[in-house]
Amino acid sequence: MIRCLAVDDEVYATKMIADYISKVPYLELAGTTNNAIEALTRIQQGDIDLVFLDIQMPELTGIQFLKLCGHQCKVILTTAYAEYALEGFEHDVIDYLLKPIAFDRFLKAAQKAFNIFNAAKHQDNPADHSLQAIDQPSYMFIKGESKNKFLKINFNDILYIEGLKNYVSIFTASQRLVTYQSLQGLEAQLPKPPFYRVHKSYIIAIDKIRMIDGHTIYIGEKAIPIGETYREGFLRLIAD
Repeated sequence: MIRCLAVDDEVYATKMIADYISKVPYLELAGTTNNAIEALTRIQQGDIDLVFLDIQMPELTGIQFLKLCGHQCKVILTTAYAEYALEGFEHDVIDYLLKPIAFDRFLKAAQKAFNIFNAAKHQDNPADHSLQAIDQPSYMFIKGESKNKFLKINFNDILYIEGLKNYVSIFTASQRLVTYQSLQGLEAQLPKPPFYRVHKSYIIAIDKIRMIDGHTIYIGEKAIPIGETYREGFLRLIAD
């Protein structure tokens, strides 16, 4: 789990970030604060991995905070002011979220953080393959049909995913779920393995394959084409 601290001088903003954190399985809310000095003290205790940090605060600006914080934790900036983005990235922040922050944009930033922390753990101890199993979530949330509705879906239930422009259909044994999102954006949230992109329009769960016949994959009775761009990588994957 990635232990998170939400820092913003506006109470509603920290509540929103806390709510978003609760929806992401590999994030854990360690606390919220509306005081930058209090946040800095908490970080110096060494139990915070990731800070969601506002830039415009009365005690310290987010940039001043970054300079004092050093590299004691990772930071995702949250602000209504786009002009600070370049300076933020110069301080090695993971991402820069512009308010108002949509959940799917928050999730994309969280996935970046997950990838960074996971890679660092493997670098520290490359022989310990159990780290991926411990940290990798077993589910995700996707947008529902209304603005503030999100549906939980277990990765193990997914058979394959089909993309069509800005919509994605997720197929399980019992249902088809449609969400407004790009296939590329959804791909970033999926664990690899078991999921693999085999075509510009399809992602499959490798463990759900019934048969491969030439350039076609069968999952149940569904025939899924293997795109030429993806064929070599896919065949190498299943041959290993």
